[in-house]
Amino acid sequence: MHEYSIVQALLEQCEEHARANEATSVTRVELKIGVMSGVEPQLLATAFDTFKAQTVCDAAVLDIHIQQVVVSCKACGATSTLERMAYQCPACQSYELSVEDGEGMYLMRLEMV
Repeated sequence: MHEYSIVQALLEQCEEHARANEATSVTRVELKIGVMSGVEPQLLATAFDTFKAQTVCDAAVLDIHIQQVVVSCKACGATSTLERMAYQCPACQSYELSVEDGEGMYLMRLEMV
């Protein structure tokens, strides 16, 4: 489960941001996780709750937003959110797609005190 190493890196980022902003505690961590990121949100949440003890995130709430796959069509120029994992443009049925969002994981916001 690579979610544990992801959480360790996330907690380190939170510590750095807290230090840089002279905060003593992080109260909320907001993430955006793409459905194609390879990260399992429930496992990540469990790992976060397990490893946040005795860190600046000890009292933090993890808020995860799931990002669907957003593609742009090279044939017709349409941008679409895929409702299912069928890599075909919903507008023109072309297979010439470029993935614009839904593949990554991003730290979107921290709330600190």
